[in-house]
Amino acid sequence: MHLRRLAVADFRSWEKAELDLEPGVTVLVGPNGVGKTNLVEAAGYIATLGSHRVATDAPLIRRGAEHAVVRGLVVHHGRELGVELEITAGRANRARLNRAAAKPRDLLGVLRTVLFAPEDLALVRGDPGERRRFMDDTLVSRYPRYAGVRADYDRVLRQRSALLKTARNGRGDLSTLDVWDGHLAAHGAALLAGRLDLVAAVAPRAVEAFAEVAPSSEPIAVGYRSGLGDDLPPDRPALEALLLDALARVRRQEVERGVCLVGPHRDDLELSLGEGPAKGYASHGESWALALALRLASYRLLRDDDVEPVLILDDVFAELDARRRRALVDVARRAEQVLITAAVAEDVPDGLAGARFAVGGGVVELLPEESTS
Repeated sequence: MHLRRLAVADFRSWEKAELDLEPGVTVLVGPNGVGKTNLVEAAGYIATLGSHRVATDAPLIRRGAEHAVVRGLVVHHGRELGVELEITAGRANRARLNRAAAKPRDLLGVLRTVLFAPEDLALVRGDPGERRRFMDDTLVSRYPRYAGVRADYDRVLRQRSALLKTARNGRGDLSTLDVWDGHLAAHGAALLAGRLDLVAAVAPRAVEAFAEVAPSSEPIAVGYRSGLGDDLPPDRPALEALLLDALARVRRQEVERGVCLVGPHRDDLELSLGEGPAKGYASHGESWALALALRLASYRLLRDDDVEPVLILDDVFAELDARRRRALVDVARRAEQVLITAAVAEDVPDGLAGARFAVGGGVVELLPEESTS
């Protein structure tokens, strides 16, 4: 799988930009603030329908424009697929697949990416929401159908939360809460089952990757922490029953506080270093190594599933020491396509030769081959 063409209009800082790409390594070089990350962010948006930098779509639209457009031409097993997304703040986005109207969700799986970025440090040092997002994004990359499961759960959670808030203020009718409990348990069990399966697959790969990039550190452990307890059953009916039971037990507390206290939205990816939690015990370098190990694990998992994701390395080499740079270079050399951003060409390690684009002044220019050597 690789991206043969990427085009944007009114996306972030770009009024218009278009890149013709090939398999192998492509490097976007230019000073900070000229829009390099915006371009690889657009590639990631095609794959995930979201940004790794912001939680909503509004910041993706260039100031003064009504909407942004992202287009890509994806090659997978010799077949070309054209995708187009029109992003409009406050309204449903529009999508096209091979020029035919489609739902945005229909585009999931056409392009798959694994992105390494400076923001990845939040996977270790950030709040649980960062780690839940990592799990769910990886789950959708592996099985696109989980985008619908995730959306259904979020919708029910919002509606049930709204009911609890009105009940807290003495205005709500709690007669329908049992119905919403059933919906939350059903959709929550589906999402939870997917996460448990994912973590079981990611954990050993992350442990192995961390040992490679931080051999002198204590070993890590990766697990799933749920408010339902430990050693959860993997099947959905059993998880649904556990969720319903837990909801019944906390009903009074939920009504008093006006919030949903049980469900996957309160769970976490548990990261340990040695005998303690990574968030409190890991040094800055170990935190980076653990974040890198999680991304490497997700990349290897997709490859083991016979999916060759596009590898996006957004200004990460400047953040890594020599050992971790080498580990990432080893992965990049074997990838079908790698997109790299760097402030200066010297930030890109030796061994990652390929096409180079100069980015600056609202222009993306392919450098001649003699300039890339």
